[in-house]
Amino acid sequence: MLDIFDILGPVMVGPSSSHTAGAVRIGRMARALLGCQPVEADIGLHGSFAETGKGHGTDRAIVAGLLGMEPDNLDIPRSFEIARQQGMELCIHPIQLREAHPNTAVLKVRGTNGRAMVLRAVSVGGGRIRVEEIDGTAVHFAGDYHTLVVRHKDIPGELSVLTRELSNAKVNIANMSLNRSRRGGDVLTVFEVDQKIPPVARQLIAEIPGVEGLTYYEKEDA
Repeated sequence: MLDIFDILGPVMVGPSSSHTAGAVRIGRMARALLGCQPVEADIGLHGSFAETGKGHGTDRAIVAGLLGMEPDNLDIPRSFEIARQQGMELCIHPIQLREAHPNTAVLKVRGTNGRAMVLRAVSVGGGRIRVEEIDGTAVHFAGDYHTLVVRHKDIPGELSVLTRELSNAKVNIANMSLNRSRRGGDVLTVFEVDQKIPPVARQLIAEIPGVEGLTYYEKEDA
């Protein structure tokens, strides 16, 4: 079923929902998953993003998202200037990817907390996005739910321990996907959930033996 945003598009600073609003959300997603504002950002633009992105303000929109702006923020056209004022180092350039959606961006970011991350995401139209990779591991989520990404060892029973902690926190799982590098290797499990995950629950999950790290995205308020 279509909702009103599929018909009218998002409230945003134009000109394009896919090249501007979606690009802002890609930047915001990277910032949220990083857990802080980036101090360095290498932004690779593929396909249509690279070819027409400058005219549509895609580059400025992604930087605006990294700064925490929303798609309707009137300062989006000034994002480069604001980023410089805040000491953010930027490198924006075209890239070529095989069999990739034409509105694909690859963001290599480092935050004020010292953490580094590589995010590959796509703007699919109407301001919506899809995250395809985190640190080289395939994932698939759109930010429509509160999302917990857990990197852990491929240990028997590990998944049941993770889900038990979410259940103890009264958090309902809407969707779940699991991607592992190899049998007995590293696993990236993505939980899309209906409720916000309390910080104490995230800390308990982080302390589970076999968990190597987690990233949390709290969806934008409707």
